[in-house]
Amino acid sequence: MTYYDKLVRDKIPEILCEKNKGFVAHQVPPEELLPYLKKKLLEEATEFVESSSPEDGLKELADVEEVISALLKEMDWTIADLRAARMDKINKRGAFDDGWILMEVDDD
Repeated sequence: MTYYDKLVRDKIPEILCEKNKGFVAHQVPPEELLPYLKKKLLEEATEFVESSSPEDGLKELADVEEVISALLKEMDWTIADLRAARMDKINKRGAFDDGWILMEVDDD
């Protein structure tokens, strides 16, 4: 049996049962969910970076968005809050549209 200790989508236990797979799973108490969501965000972002095709990349970005949605809910934020924070950063620091790569900055 492979050990995971990771957050999975809600239907995974049901899917495993349908496939007659042996597994151990439990629901995390609400007060313990945030660290699992943060870890899941890194996992999904890494899977996006390592994706081998545009189609796989899109699916991984969908996973990233789903985790972000769960994080917003967990933090009692809305998509509007996220968009406002994004626009604030764009207004203050710009977006990533122009492709600037910072190589060096003087330490003075």
